[in-house]
Amino acid sequence: MPCLNWLVEYFIFANYCLIISLGKIMAKSILQPLTFLSITVFTFLICWLLGVTVSENTLSINGTSLIMKAMCISFLIHGVLFIPSYLFQTEKFYDLTGSVTYVTTLGYVVYEAYQLTGGLDIRTLVIAACIMIWTLRLGSFLFWRVLKDGEDKRFRSILPSFTQLLMTWALSAAWVFIQSLSALVAITALARVEFGVLGYIGLALWVFGFLFEVLADHQKTQFKANPANEGKFINEGLWTKSRHPNYFGEIVLWLGISVMSVSVMSGMQYVSLISPVFSFMLIYYVSGVRMLEARSDKKWGNSAEYQDYKKNVPIFVPKL
Repeated sequence: MPCLNWLVEYFIFANYCLIISLGKIMAKSILQPLTFLSITVFTFLICWLLGVTVSENTLSINGTSLIMKAMCISFLIHGVLFIPSYLFQTEKFYDLTGSVTYVTTLGYVVYEAYQLTGGLDIRTLVIAACIMIWTLRLGSFLFWRVLKDGEDKRFRSILPSFTQLLMTWALSAAWVFIQSLSALVAITALARVEFGVLGYIGLALWVFGFLFEVLADHQKTQFKANPANEGKFINEGLWTKSRHPNYFGEIVLWLGISVMSVSVMSGMQYVSLISPVFSFMLIYYVSGVRMLEARSDKKWGNSAEYQDYKKNVPIFVPKL
């Protein structure tokens, strides 16, 4: 289908341009307020276009698809909570807001799907449970960590700027929506298909990725809790296999969600498979790997031990 292939390539290219732009913004913070505002609007429009594109043959209420309603809920929650974040110059509930938004949008869509169809299939229940478990675990972990550390250092240069902070909150709203897009399609699709082999493969990927991420987070927390490791970089456990094993696990689990979802898709719904691609680009180029690598180079760049670590440990995909 040439049209479908073209649209998929367009969305991947558009998101690539967005992520690269945002990565440069968060790394250097040199763009003018009007540019931040333009990127905020562009982010919303990309989500709107994606939502409209994949909503064909999905459940709707009064002519509006549940997928578009989920997008509006995501931006509404983030828009409301952006206000106290700017007024009180705090980022402490930023990550927690993402989790609350996942729970709210997913809960709403699952509830309405049940009301409209009179029941929920195994695919919907498994996907919803997987996302709920992941977001509640990660959200509580990140919220506890920022309370313990006192701040999220990523926001030091962002909080004072109204437009840059607004853009950052809009990015979080887009992250929730786009990352869960394939799941939203699976839950609201009119077509119903047995869970099947692909479903179990996707579930296995999710379990592997989830456990990988949880273990990596636990190992780093334990490492930092030891006073003897003050000022040191972690080089033990999964962190000897990858410099960012937690992020690798997250990408794998979201790939699993997409694999579980794909069997019910048709036509333009396949565009929703951009979810794990967007997740990778966001984590790798904006909010995770890129920033942490720069921070680590600044802190330990002159250390021969750290340079040896970088030489022998892959940045993302773990070595065997």
